[in-house]
Amino acid sequence: MAKLEARGLTKRFGEVVAAQDVSFRVEEGELLALLGPSGCGKTTVLRMLAGLTPPDRGRVLIAGEDVTPLPPEARGVGLVFQNYALFPHLTVFGNVAYGLRFGRRLPRRERSRNVRKLLELVGLSGYERRRIHELSQGEAQRVALARALAPQPRVLLLDEPLSALDAALRVELRGELRELLKRLSITAVHVTHDQEEAMAIADRVGVMREGRLEQVDRPPELYERPRTPFVASFLGRANLWPGVIVSLSSGEALVEVAGVRIPAKGEAPAPGEEVYVFFRPEHVVIGEGPYEAEVRHAEFLGDRWQVHARFHRLPLLLFAHRALGGKVQFRFREPPRLLRR
Repeated sequence: MAKLEARGLTKRFGEVVAAQDVSFRVEEGELLALLGPSGCGKTTVLRMLAGLTPPDRGRVLIAGEDVTPLPPEARGVGLVFQNYALFPHLTVFGNVAYGLRFGRRLPRRERSRNVRKLLELVGLSGYERRRIHELSQGEAQRVALARALAPQPRVLLLDEPLSALDAALRVELRGELRELLKRLSITAVHVTHDQEEAMAIADRVGVMREGRLEQVDRPPELYERPRTPFVASFLGRANLWPGVIVSLSSGEALVEVAGVRIPAKGEAPAPGEEVYVFFRPEHVVIGEGPYEAEVRHAEFLGDRWQVHARFHRLPLLLFAHRALGGKVQFRFREPPRLLRR
C-alpha cells in the first residue's frame, strides 16, 4: 500500500475544461470516492492518476514519487473498469493470471497458487475453467477485481465498477468490495455517480462539479455540513431557501426568508448578505411549531412518506410517517445551517 497525491491536476479537451486544479491526498489503506454527475471530470481525474490521460498541468505522486511522466504499467496501479474489460477468449483462470504478467516473473506453480488464492478471496473458488460468457455480471466484476489485484498494485483505481449491475447486486457487491479492500489495506480511488454508493463504501468522499473538486470530507461531515449549495443538494434530499442576513449575534444569524425571520447557524457574512438556509427533511418536526406550510402532495417510499409542501412561495420537502394534506405546523430540531450563495 502507498499514499497517493494529486496536485493541481488540470486537463482541457479543446474549449472544454474537464479538470481544473484538482488536488487531494489518499492516505495508505484509505478508500476515497470521487463523486459527481456525468461530465463533472471524475473519470478524467482517474485516468490522469492511472497514466492513461496526460495532464496539461499538475502532478501525480505515489509513495512520495512523482509518477506523472511514467506510463500506466510503470506506476504500480491496478485498474477496474465499468465494462470489466475481460478477455472473452480466456478462462477465468487465464484472465486473472494475465495480471501476473506484469511485475516480477513467477514460476508456473506459484502463479497458479496465487490465482487460486485471489479467486478464493473474491468468492470464486472453483470457477477457474469457466469462460467469461458463462458468468453473471457480478461474477465477471469479481474476476476483473481479482485480475487488478493480481500484480499487487500500490494503488487500486476503480471506474464506476458497479454501475452496470442491478440495484440489489450493486448493494451486495459494494459491501463485499469495501470489506475486501480494507482486509488487504489497499489504497484506492473509487469513481461513481451514485451518492449512496459513495457514502457507503468510502472513508472520505470528494464531490466534483464542472471539473472542480468542491469538497472532500468524511461522509457524515459532507451530509451534515456541506460547504456549498451544490454539495448540499447533490447528497441526499435538501431544502435550500434563499434569504438575506438581518442580524448576527453569538454565532447565530437571523435570516429573512420569504418575509419570515428564521434563526440559522454557521459561518455568516455581514448583515445584508444573500445566503441560503439549508436543512434536510429529517431536520424538521411536523405537527408543532411556529411555522406553517401548505401540503401539495405526498409520495409513499415504503419506510416513510415524502411530503412536498410550500412555505410561502418556497418549496419544502418533509418526511412523515403518514400521508399529509392541508396545512401543517412545523419547527426545526435545531437551527438550519447557512450556506453562501
